[in-house]
Amino acid sequence: MECKSVFLKPGKEESLKRFHPWIFSGAIHHIEGEPDEGDLVKVYTAEKEFMALGHFQIGSIAVRVLSFQDELVNEDFWRRKLTVAYDLRKSIGVALNPLNNTFRLVHGEGDNLPGLVIDVYGKTAVMQAHSVGMHVCRMEIAEALSEVLGDTIENIYYKSETTLPYKADLGPENGFIKGGCTDNVAMEYGLKFHVDWLKGQKTGFFVDQRENRVLLEKYAENRTVLNMFCYTGGFSFYAMRGGAKLVHSVDSSSKAIDLTNQNVELNFPDDTRHAAYAEDAFKYLDRMGDQYDLIILDPPAFAKHKDALRNALQGYRKLNAKAFEKIKPGGILFTFSCSQVVTKENFRTAVFTAAAMSGRNVRILHQLTQPADHPVNIYHPEGEYLKGLVLYVE
Repeated sequence: MECKSVFLKPGKEESLKRFHPWIFSGAIHHIEGEPDEGDLVKVYTAEKEFMALGHFQIGSIAVRVLSFQDELVNEDFWRRKLTVAYDLRKSIGVALNPLNNTFRLVHGEGDNLPGLVIDVYGKTAVMQAHSVGMHVCRMEIAEALSEVLGDTIENIYYKSETTLPYKADLGPENGFIKGGCTDNVAMEYGLKFHVDWLKGQKTGFFVDQRENRVLLEKYAENRTVLNMFCYTGGFSFYAMRGGAKLVHSVDSSSKAIDLTNQNVELNFPDDTRHAAYAEDAFKYLDRMGDQYDLIILDPPAFAKHKDALRNALQGYRKLNAKAFEKIKPGGILFTFSCSQVVTKENFRTAVFTAAAMSGRNVRILHQLTQPADHPVNIYHPEGEYLKGLVLYVE
């Protein structure tokens, strides 16, 4: 199929010269042909110089760049891209690690594959498309994935019902592209957990907090721990392995609490140190006492887009102020934001304001981000979405 051509307004190619992988609709002068959403298009300057090749989409981001070279996008292309991604994960020690079979294989723009996420859980790869173009190419990508990972995976589950633009009217259905095994227990640094790739959030687990959970384990000994917004309990069972005296897990979703209890039982059967509560976070924080000296605040994204930024920052201030108010002297707070539109500076200011409101002396021990298998493309700083602070509260 012949590629349609996108021509930019004069001067609008500068970001492409800096290898930024997005082309905004406002930068386009005209389009030759009528590309459907998800089609491959070639992008040219006003002077008709080739700049990039990418997936066309309707919206403010009009093209997601797959390559800055004029090349064929075929099975060989996907195989090469996935091989580069897999080699990176092997080189940083998260793939082919006998104690860890959970990692992100493809992280969108961070792996020069905008619109595509692939997480590996044991023998199952969960593939998620965030663009129509990646959805259209899903079978070719799955075929290349099978070749690159070989017998290390047996199943490929496609999970994009909630991530594709609803206006595209694709009617995507979640389901197995390959295999169909229902064994959903994976391992992260020696700890086991159930992954709900069928109905869970994201691809079924929050792989991006792996290294931060390892850090928490080092601080947990003899502490009383509150894991707020626990989802499936990741921080909770790391705290227990770290020697915590008591761990309470809280989430508004009763389904998440059920999974948390199952995961704790997988690793620490009949351990009386853990209890879990299905309750609204703010209500729990209001009614709890000052029994905790290690608190984790890992809320879902408060802001999905820039219009919600102001309210999101108010939410972070309120949440952290409550934790500062209640945490024991000498306590440690792990606090996070996973909202892409909230910058590190925004988040830090919100937490600083909360600390000032509480009147407590607070010191930063660590500044956290996403792990190395969620790389940030140096030409796409927007890819740095996870922000975290570890704070000592006098």
